[in-house]
Amino acid sequence: MKISVLGLGYVGAVSAACLASEGHEVIGVDPDPTKVALINSGKTPIIENDIGTIIEKQVTAGRLSATADIAAAVRHSELILICVGTPSRTNGDIELKFVRRVCEQIGVALREHHGAPAVVIRSTMLPGTMRDVVIPILETSSGKRAGVDFGVCINPEFLREGTAVYDFFNPPKTVIGQLNHASGDLVVSLYARIEAPLIRTDIETAEMVKYADNAWHALKVGFANEIGNVCKALQVDSHRVMDIFCADTKLNLSSYYLKPGFAFGGSCLPKDLRALLYKAKSLDVSLPILAAILPSNEQQIERGVQAVVDKGNRKVGILGFSFKAGTDDLRESPMVELTERLIGKGYELTIYDRNVSLARVRGANRDYILNHIPHISCLMVSSVDKVLAHANTIVIGNAAEEFSDVPKRLHDNQTIIDFVRITGSRSVSGVYEGICW
Repeated sequence: MKISVLGLGYVGAVSAACLASEGHEVIGVDPDPTKVALINSGKTPIIENDIGTIIEKQVTAGRLSATADIAAAVRHSELILICVGTPSRTNGDIELKFVRRVCEQIGVALREHHGAPAVVIRSTMLPGTMRDVVIPILETSSGKRAGVDFGVCINPEFLREGTAVYDFFNPPKTVIGQLNHASGDLVVSLYARIEAPLIRTDIETAEMVKYADNAWHALKVGFANEIGNVCKALQVDSHRVMDIFCADTKLNLSSYYLKPGFAFGGSCLPKDLRALLYKAKSLDVSLPILAAILPSNEQQIERGVQAVVDKGNRKVGILGFSFKAGTDDLRESPMVELTERLIGKGYELTIYDRNVSLARVRGANRDYILNHIPHISCLMVSSVDKVLAHANTIVIGNAAEEFSDVPKRLHDNQTIIDFVRITGSRSVSGVYEGICW
């Protein structure tokens, strides 16, 4: 394939060289004459393992060259990769002047392009940038229609400095956000020989993936450091602790607990987090990340309350009262807190949870209901049907299997607020909505 790579910085230089090594004819484009000259002389413009050898070999083979002439490169190409920088502005937003400029130049060049090339963004950009900035500029500058006269995709990169060449050929995943299927097919063909999970999705999801990844990586570093700081103060080997932590791939290093939904609760997480924070405070160790978890959890409960309030219905039904399906444990259940707040605001509630029926619970949970929340126990009903007959707004609070068909049983003027995404469906405003999905 004939490919142009716009921007010969870190991502662009690696992408250009590695694509050339896959047999493509690649033209690198950059306004910096030094970078252009280095590439054309077979030398690397960046410091990165193995990249110098690859560039030298591909330039010698005639598969890789560089120029400052965007128009000539674009007219020559079937696929145009944008790899320009999106640095931070002083207010924290990303700077898009390089993206805007290159899109204008590409658009002008597309006027004289006789094919239907794909414009593919590798630069990291916030969700909405493709729809609000990139596509409008390309269409205005070219006089052509995206998805018809030329393709548009976003293909985020997952390259780490120092191992970028290895990462290019061994990525954790290949993500392609496509405006139209044909351009997505073209990008897929780039990675035909690379073994990695392939995900084709909408543009906005692909834009967000890179931010979710990097926020998670930053959080992991901060989390490990805060655990390490407590360990050091306690004279515990933090590396040994985290080695054991990382050995758990069922809960710790896994997809568990990583689906957006309602707040956490139960007998362990809130209690143990408070205890760790108390101990750290007594040791004069600051843990800003861990200290932010409980306030964040509290905000999620408030979001749940507000979601109900926003519906404007006074009659509300709660399906699932315990903190997790399959248990009668009400200790620090966020659903209890949500229910208390709604009662305080004057809502008429009915509550159903098979496992929290007074006829079934025993011991501490029965005592808790009778002694701490007796005003809630009198709102409990014996079936899902009774909740549906009462309520205009139905809240699904846990993932009990018996709630899975509730979205299909709505009457007119009823709305579901689903905290757990009990079905695979996406939220539909006014009918079936999630709290954070």
